[in-house]
Amino acid sequence: KEVVILLLDHGADVNTVGGSYGVALQASAYQGNTEVDGLLLDHGADINSRGGRYGSVLRAAFQEGQREVLDVLVN
Repeated sequence: KEVVILLLDHGADVNTVGGSYGVALQASAYQGNTEVDGLLLDHGADINSRGGRYGSVLRAAFQEGQREVLDVLVN
Protein backbone atom coordinates (compact mmCIF):
# COMPACT_ATOMS: atom_id res chain seq x y z
CA LYS A 1 0.00 0.00 0.00
CA GLU A 2 2.79 2.43 0.92
CA VAL A 3 4.51 1.93 -2.43
CA VAL A 4 1.25 2.60 -4.28
CA ILE A 5 0.75 5.82 -2.31
CA LEU A 6 4.31 6.90 -3.10
CA LEU A 7 3.83 6.23 -6.81
CA LEU A 8 0.49 8.05 -6.87
CA ASP A 9 1.99 11.03 -5.03
CA HIS A 10 4.64 11.22 -7.75
CA GLY A 11 2.12 11.22 -10.58
CA ALA A 12 1.99 7.58 -11.64
CA ASP A 13 -0.65 6.88 -14.29
CA VAL A 14 -3.06 4.37 -12.73
CA ASN A 15 -4.25 3.26 -16.15
CA THR A 16 -0.86 2.32 -17.64
CA VAL A 17 -1.14 -1.08 -19.31
CA GLY A 18 1.58 -3.70 -18.96
CA GLY A 19 2.51 -7.02 -17.44
CA SER A 20 0.41 -10.09 -16.79
CA TYR A 21 -2.49 -8.22 -15.23
CA GLY A 22 -2.83 -5.35 -17.68
CA VAL A 23 -3.41 -2.52 -15.21
CA ALA A 24 -2.69 -2.04 -11.52
CA LEU A 25 -6.37 -2.30 -10.60
CA GLN A 26 -6.62 -5.76 -12.16
CA ALA A 27 -3.55 -6.95 -10.22
CA SER A 28 -4.90 -5.51 -7.00
CA ALA A 29 -8.37 -6.97 -7.56
CA TYR A 30 -6.84 -10.38 -8.29
CA GLN A 31 -4.93 -10.24 -5.00
CA GLY A 32 -7.94 -9.11 -2.98
CA ASN A 33 -6.44 -5.83 -1.81
CA THR A 34 -9.47 -3.61 -1.19
CA GLU A 35 -7.38 -0.77 0.27
CA VAL A 36 -5.26 -0.49 -2.85
CA ASP A 37 -8.35 -0.89 -5.04
CA GLY A 38 -9.89 2.10 -3.29
CA LEU A 39 -6.74 4.19 -3.70
CA LEU A 40 -6.50 3.38 -7.40
CA LEU A 41 -10.19 4.13 -7.98
CA ASP A 42 -9.88 7.43 -6.08
CA HIS A 43 -7.05 8.35 -8.46
CA GLY A 44 -9.02 7.62 -11.62
CA ALA A 45 -8.40 3.94 -12.30
CA ASP A 46 -10.68 2.71 -15.08
CA ILE A 47 -12.72 -0.26 -13.87
CA ASN A 48 -13.60 -1.01 -17.51
CA SER A 49 -10.01 -1.32 -18.73
CA ARG A 50 -9.33 -4.40 -20.85
CA GLY A 51 -6.30 -6.63 -21.14
CA GLY A 52 -4.10 -8.76 -18.98
CA ARG A 53 -4.47 -12.39 -18.03
CA TYR A 54 -8.15 -12.14 -17.11
CA GLY A 55 -9.25 -9.58 -19.68
CA SER A 56 -10.90 -7.26 -17.17
CA VAL A 57 -10.74 -6.07 -13.58
CA LEU A 58 -14.08 -7.60 -12.63
CA ARG A 59 -13.22 -10.95 -14.15
CA ALA A 60 -9.92 -11.07 -12.23
CA ALA A 61 -11.73 -10.48 -8.95
CA PHE A 62 -14.51 -12.93 -9.81
CA GLN A 63 -12.10 -15.63 -10.99
CA GLU A 64 -10.26 -15.51 -7.67
CA GLY A 65 -13.42 -15.35 -5.55
CA GLN A 66 -12.62 -11.90 -4.19
CA ARG A 67 -16.10 -11.01 -2.93
CA GLU A 68 -15.00 -7.99 -0.90
CA VAL A 69 -13.19 -6.61 -3.93
CA LEU A 70 -16.23 -7.13 -6.14
CA ASP A 71 -18.27 -5.22 -3.56
CA VAL A 72 -15.81 -2.29 -3.68
CA LEU A 73 -15.69 -2.31 -7.47
CA VAL A 74 -19.42 -2.34 -8.16
CA ASN A 75 -20.51 0.03 -5.38
